[in-house]
Amino acid sequence: MNILLVNVPHPAIGSRIPKEQLPPFGLLCIGGPLIDDGHHVELIDAEFGPLSLPDLIAQIVRRSPDAVLFGHSGSSSGHPIITQVSAAVAQAMPAATIVYGGVHPTYFWREILANEPHVKAIVRGEGEETARRLMRAIEQGKPLDTVSGIAWRLDGLPTANQVAPVITDLDAYRVGWELIDHARYSYWGGKRAVVIQFSRGCPHLCNYCGQRGFWTRWRHRDPVRLAREIARLNREHGVEVFNFADENPSAGRKPWRKFLEALIAENVSVTLVGSTRADDIVRDADILHLYKKAGFERFLMGMENTDEATLKLIRKGGAIASDREAIRLLRRHNILSMATWVAGFDDQTDADLFRGLRQLVSYDADQIQALYVTPHRWTPYYRLAQDRPVVQRDPTKWDYKHQVLGMSRMSPGRLFVWVKLIEAVAQLRPKALMRWAWHPDPKIRHAIRWYYRMGRRVWLHEIAGFLFRDRVGGDGRSVADHLGAAQDHEEEASLVVRRPRAHGATDTTLKPVSSV
Repeated sequence: MNILLVNVPHPAIGSRIPKEQLPPFGLLCIGGPLIDDGHHVELIDAEFGPLSLPDLIAQIVRRSPDAVLFGHSGSSSGHPIITQVSAAVAQAMPAATIVYGGVHPTYFWREILANEPHVKAIVRGEGEETARRLMRAIEQGKPLDTVSGIAWRLDGLPTANQVAPVITDLDAYRVGWELIDHARYSYWGGKRAVVIQFSRGCPHLCNYCGQRGFWTRWRHRDPVRLAREIARLNREHGVEVFNFADENPSAGRKPWRKFLEALIAENVSVTLVGSTRADDIVRDADILHLYKKAGFERFLMGMENTDEATLKLIRKGGAIASDREAIRLLRRHNILSMATWVAGFDDQTDADLFRGLRQLVSYDADQIQALYVTPHRWTPYYRLAQDRPVVQRDPTKWDYKHQVLGMSRMSPGRLFVWVKLIEAVAQLRPKALMRWAWHPDPKIRHAIRWYYRMGRRVWLHEIAGFLFRDRVGGDGRSVADHLGAAQDHEEEASLVVRRPRAHGATDTTLKPVSSV
């Protein structure tokens, strides 16, 4: 089959401001197995430019694919754009098969299949094996009910079979790197870059996380094989920066250390950036020199809030003491720390935000990223937020960088001013500016100055957007009115197969999603 993978443009994402682009890793993960199955596979990455929607539709139609597969890392905020483009493509090419995958369609398959008749099937959960089987079934004209892990229409009604088993061997499916021109992708200030993944999932129980249930459980790639892949991409394609897509790559200390040591043995000069938990940094205090030697220059740590009551509410599982210690340890090893901080909880007041500002400054992280709490229907937190009013009705702006939920004690404008003030104070305080001006490590100094250039442009762009472009204001509807009933009973998107018990019991499974 001629298969076209499409990454739609997403104008609400402010990271496009620096005119740097990372490849759509999820689509590349699907592309590799499909190529290996003998299909002709191409990728259109409409984030370049970005392409206008008419130009993107024209490019898709010009290629005359048998199947068009849509997916987007923005997930829910990218969905309206995928809806528009896929409908236009189906109208222009009625014979083409439209398939949709990713986090959002995994949970909203009922609504999508009911409202978007051009979508043939939805891939639920991890897509590597499911996409292979789905394309094979379509090519051979087999019934779709033979493919686990999808949703489709049966007698005109949305239906879904059993979810697919979780992929236990992440090295069984290769990434389709040949689908991209590496020279076009950059990050970290013009350096050739890609997204990479050591692990999937997270063992922690944060109740607002939209990723935990999608991956179902934590697993990791073979540490040595991943190190070799990074080294090959560096030597053969000149890739310098590797941005880890993992939620928590360091969750397993033993495999994580093995990866660091294997990459050090490859003797390549690379820059690694990623996310982890402060607790893991504190745990690994004795091997942080390996982090640095392997190439890590920055870690984003999801601290979410500096208020213990809020951390308890969202079941973060961390502590302020470990957050501070992690930042201190990273600085000692010359690795940048980025702390995320989330605003928009219902009962926050001016006093709470002022206290949060003081605590953030005392943390002394190198960088901060202020976000807004955003509910996902399939998470436990949704039940806490479902009755709150919505102040941003445009779903493309439900991207963590725009306030979505109304607050009982603060207007959207007032919260916006606080968030911008917190960002400015945290980044312009004397200690931060001293590092910008005189950091002794040239690589870290480059990273700091690049981030400031990008951050300044994004900061001004977001202010202009709030004042002149965004339409902020509710219509009296709640989150549940917009998104529907809670779906946390279907949070796990893949099937976990248990090992037989010692006494010989047969395998059992956890939480299969029943057909509808």
